[in-house]
Amino acid sequence: QVQLVESGGGLVQAGGSLRLSCAASGRTFSRYAMGWFRQAPGKEREFVAAITWNLGSTYYADSVKGRFTISRDNAKNTVFLQMNSLKPEDTAVYSCAAKSYRSGLALLKENDYDYWGQGTQVTVSS
Repeated sequence: QVQLVESGGGLVQAGGSLRLSCAASGRTFSRYAMGWFRQAPGKEREFVAAITWNLGSTYYADSVKGRFTISRDNAKNTVFLQMNSLKPEDTAVYSCAAKSYRSGLALLKENDYDYWGQGTQVTVSS
């Protein structure tokens, strides 16, 4: 079992930055790929970014590429999402997710992940 707790959300003006953190329980964090998803009001949850467990390869949705950066600190069991140049359309609940290395390589869909956090609200004002 892995428990995930997000933090770092809040209210920011357009053009500003936020850094989200996701702290994971357990001793095998390094064996989990990690992802960030978001869900805006009235919309389906969508993929934002992911980082693999072994090589630390990263993947991004086109809508955030060049503005967001995902990273991980295995010593601290934490994954981060640095969000720059925020736009009002980035407003959503952001959730992190973990995928065991045993579960395969796919990282872009909700169903690819094994564990989820509760989410943290990000609101970008215009």
